[in-house]
Amino acid sequence: MKIVLAYSGGLDTSAIIPWLKENYENAEIYAFVADVGQDRSDLEGIEQKAIYSGAKECKVVDLKEEFIKNYIYPTIFTGAMYEGVYLLGTSMARPVIAKAMVEYALSVGADAIAHGATGKGNDQVRFEYTINALAPHLKIIAPWRVWSMKSRGDLLDYLASKNIKTTASKEKIYSKDANLWHVSTEGGMLEDPANSYDDDSFVGDVLNSPNEMEKVKLSFEKGYLVAINDEKVGLVDGLDKLNKLGLKHAIGRVDMVENRLVGLKSRGCYETPGGTILNTAIRALEQLVLDRDSLKLRISLGHEMSYLVYDGKWFSTTLKAICKACEVFSDELCGDVVMELYKGSCMAVSKSSKNSIYSAEFVTFDEDEVYNQFDAEGFIKLFSLPAKIKALKKK
Repeated sequence: MKIVLAYSGGLDTSAIIPWLKENYENAEIYAFVADVGQDRSDLEGIEQKAIYSGAKECKVVDLKEEFIKNYIYPTIFTGAMYEGVYLLGTSMARPVIAKAMVEYALSVGADAIAHGATGKGNDQVRFEYTINALAPHLKIIAPWRVWSMKSRGDLLDYLASKNIKTTASKEKIYSKDANLWHVSTEGGMLEDPANSYDDDSFVGDVLNSPNEMEKVKLSFEKGYLVAINDEKVGLVDGLDKLNKLGLKHAIGRVDMVENRLVGLKSRGCYETPGGTILNTAIRALEQLVLDRDSLKLRISLGHEMSYLVYDGKWFSTTLKAICKACEVFSDELCGDVVMELYKGSCMAVSKSSKNSIYSAEFVTFDEDEVYNQFDAEGFIKLFSLPAKIKALKKK
């Protein structure tokens, strides 16, 4: 039996390799590692680690550009933020990983795909929705739902019995997820919402960030970042540079209790430095370019999109339709935005666009020759006519 495992080299997936070999006769484990921009140290020696743990093969695939172009930007264009604050870093990464896993599984003639998501979380849904949508014939193995181990402490003991090393410990047993978009931290002392976050919960540090405000100019074409301070950038290096700027000023830190799809509430610390800068800049451009009805529709679509992405329905018809609709809006997002970064906050302080429909000539408080204020009287009479008629009828 050939099994492709979504492998990170972390605590869970390190234990899964020997467990699969113990519980599936003649199992050949093909470890699949997705490079979505996590810390480079997480990938160092990962092939050898997988093989040492019992894998037949380990394949590392660079998905960073696909992740940014086909998942991050479409989500940003819709303005999707789950429950108003979460920029969906883990949620977006799962479908791009699962899709690449399916492609790898088909190439090696695999019978099944395994993952390390727990039976309490959202990731199990995100992985399996994608697998079922793209390769419904593949068997899905989710060890956390069936094995006898109940905690990450049990996993540490199991790995020790197999003489397999891990960087996790019973003192620092956080569940962390990192990619080019964000870093998330869950578990450990964070499981009690009454506990404040600690030094391991975030990378950026507000107290030790610069005491001087920094301005950065971002240039956009059709919604895509194309230059930083007039220096051209690509998809990957552009976001990487924004991440470094954002971390420097401790931008994009969120500590939230969210509603999981499976019905539980969970607490997570999410850090999206470059993404927060990028999202704020794009929203600023929208203010210039989109008319009232367009912005209202985009906001509505973004709200719906946030649930679809969070729930892992990336390959649903509804999500595709929303993305197509928002392309109409993003095509108009061209121009420059100057962002002000300081002590955990970022704000757009200057914005301009060739597609701007803002007119100082019309909106000025000074004397003008283009707007007849008397016209507002007739407009208000017609606008309020239904309310006026209703009131007259009551009398």
